Amino acid sequence: MNEFLKERVMRRLEALPEERMYQVLDYIEFLESRYAARPPAEPSMVQRFAEGVQDTMRAGNLSTTAISETMGLMTKAIGILDGVKAAAESVAADVTAAGKKPSP
Repeated sequence: MNEFLKERVMRRLEALPEERMYQVLDYIEFLESRYAARPPAEPSMVQRFAEGVQDTMRAGNLSTTAISETMGLMTKAIGILDGVKAAAESVAADVTAAGKKPSP
């Protein structure tokens, strides 16, 4: 997709209220099912989980505000988990590096 078109679409999307964004998403998914030249990129496991929660909430006719707040909390939780993961990886790298040093 050319960057000018992408930026133009994003500007238009940012002007819409969140409840209309779900309508846009539904329409995009419809167009994708009819006309996509290739399958969409696979979302990560966390993304699939979050989208599943979001779709379940939408199917239950929860308010846009409730969905938005829930997704905001999930985003914060995922950020915390990413921080914990990075810290654990750093500790593991330090332990591995310490284990490779020759003993005096």
